[in-house]
Amino acid sequence: MGDSAYSFSLTTFSRTGKLLQIEYALNAVANGRTSLGLCTKDGVVIATDKKLSSSLVDVEHVHKVEQVTPACGFVYSGVGPDYRVLVRKARKSSQSYNLQYGEVQPISQLVKQTASVMQEYTQSGGGGPFWGSFLVAG
Repeated sequence: MGDSAYSFSLTTFSRTGKLLQIEYALNAVANGRTSLGLCTKDGVVIATDKKLSSSLVDVEHVHKVEQVTPACGFVYSGVGPDYRVLVRKARKSSQSYNLQYGEVQPISQLVKQTASVMQEYTQSGGGGPFWGSFLVAG
């Protein structure tokens, strides 16, 4: 029996003691394009490599760098659909914070809420880890 018998569930350990879904997610990040951030005295710069695997993909509709709030941006390495889910949830969180308190959500709170969403998906039944590494700048 190979390791594939253990890869169907997030909570099933393989014979070697690994959670294969986590290993697969880490491999997706390692195989993703490089993303980086630079902090300067005037602000922050985030950048990434945007190479598409197919010429059939419309370049105008693929966004690897997203503005979440006027002072915060996200960039990712890994799987794009997981990134879009987190960006959408982060924008909703910052919008509800803005409606409730009348100011932009602090970056630390936005990061904590986004990390909580990632952890919740990883631990919930039927879900799994996000297959991406996310860099938040603000």
